[in-house]
Amino acid sequence: MRIAIPKETHPGEYRIPITPTHAKKLCAMGAELEVEAGMGAGSGFTDAEYSAVGATISQDRNAMFGNADLLLRLRKPEPDEIRLMKRGAIHISYLDPFNEHTLVNAFKDAGVTAISMEMIPRTTRSQKMDALSSQANLAGYVMVMQAAIHLPRIFPMMMTPAGTLKPANVFVIGAGVAGLQAIATAKRLGAKVTAFDTRPVVAEQVRSVGAKFLEIDLGETGETTDGYAKQLTPEQIAIQRQAQKEVIAKSDVVITTAQVFGRKPPILVTKDMIEGMASGSVIVDMAAETGGNVEGSVPNEIVQVAGVTVIGKGNLAGEVARDASQMYSANLFSLVEDNWSEDDKKFMVDFEHDILPGCIITHGGEVTNTTIKNILEGGA
Repeated sequence: MRIAIPKETHPGEYRIPITPTHAKKLCAMGAELEVEAGMGAGSGFTDAEYSAVGATISQDRNAMFGNADLLLRLRKPEPDEIRLMKRGAIHISYLDPFNEHTLVNAFKDAGVTAISMEMIPRTTRSQKMDALSSQANLAGYVMVMQAAIHLPRIFPMMMTPAGTLKPANVFVIGAGVAGLQAIATAKRLGAKVTAFDTRPVVAEQVRSVGAKFLEIDLGETGETTDGYAKQLTPEQIAIQRQAQKEVIAKSDVVITTAQVFGRKPPILVTKDMIEGMASGSVIVDMAAETGGNVEGSVPNEIVQVAGVTVIGKGNLAGEVARDASQMYSANLFSLVEDNWSEDDKKFMVDFEHDILPGCIITHGGEVTNTTIKNILEGGA
């Protein structure tokens, strides 16, 4: 099976799909691996490192797309790239299938099997393939680093002959993978951390990493079968905002990580809350690219709102591209390895598999994912 790994072309993207370590494993499995020249440069890997483990280096990007049986990517492809792929080819990457309807239809029309890394089910067995979690973990760390850079004071308490500096107060909204890492990182830096999540079940996890859990009675909440927070009602969001207002006013740093998979995230920090914060405070909005948790945040920008620095940077994991690439490469390789036939030396599309069907979006000229199909047909 010919596997192609093209270079990422999205502006500012330095993460890569496969590192030389996993390229070597793919070649050992019997794959004919082709890597576009310069593919690994963003994360510090040279073409020579890929050649050394058995990969072929290609200078012809279009030919790579046209000849590949399996394409391994990080970002979604351009429409022109899909048209280059041969019918029956398999493409694996982030796809954002809930929103990228034109892209899904392009895959369908081209007869390409499209597999979405976002749709990997959250089960115990699929943890090693869960790219959303691996990248969110790094994003949680980066958010705290961004806040520390822009906050005009230090995080830890410091006792000096010139006086005592109090620890910074950090409030983290959302205690999923990113939130828990943000909490742990802020604690390691010496901050006093409070956190909230709509899922009461995570309260113990918050406390286990050293933070105080803010108790808010929202009535019935919880999480989906995939481990995501359920969408709140407008009434519940109003209660949450009011309860958080006082904590936000006393915080030096607020970090928001509340995202609802496939939907616009809720606004949790309003302008009047920002106005109640001290000048020089910092807010990091992880959801800025998809609509934002913070009123006034701007995707991929750092702005000032009522004297507060609001950071809306996207691709947070990309700020630590080498580590992010290492983790994504492991996720992607695990998915390929789990579906690889040793006898046929190829990736097998098996709809009886316990993980694969949930993340296959198109196959055989059809949209096979029921959820995405219903959205496209206006049924959901």
